[in-house]
Amino acid sequence: MGININPGIENTYTMTVEQQYTASAYGSGLIDVLATPAMIGFMEKTAQEAVQPFLPEGYITLGTVVNIKHIKATPVGEKVTFHAKVTEAEGKKLTFEVTAHDEHGQIGLGIHKRAVVHADKFMKSLANG
Repeated sequence: MGININPGIENTYTMTVEQQYTASAYGSGLIDVLATPAMIGFMEKTAQEAVQPFLPEGYITLGTVVNIKHIKATPVGEKVTFHAKVTEAEGKKLTFEVTAHDEHGQIGLGIHKRAVVHADKFMKSLANG
């Protein structure tokens, strides 16, 4: 298996904050703004999609570490753009710089790590305990 992930690979993803992504819907807060867990999920999605095209058939990445700051609230209806960039690639361990910006500026930033695994082998290892 050859994994050819290099620092510098990046991806951007844009979404609109909908009710289902709010703190009140997630249960992580009581108001209708983008939930921190939702923001982190979109950061992970953006990172995963950045490297998936470079992986061999049957391989995926799994999130292993998130160190994220959510610095500003974003209300329903606003667009948020997420960006992920590979900063380190050591074998099967990948490190990303992730950011989020709404229509008024930066709302989140941090470091996210992912591990490359063979999807079927990983799932079988879970079944075998």
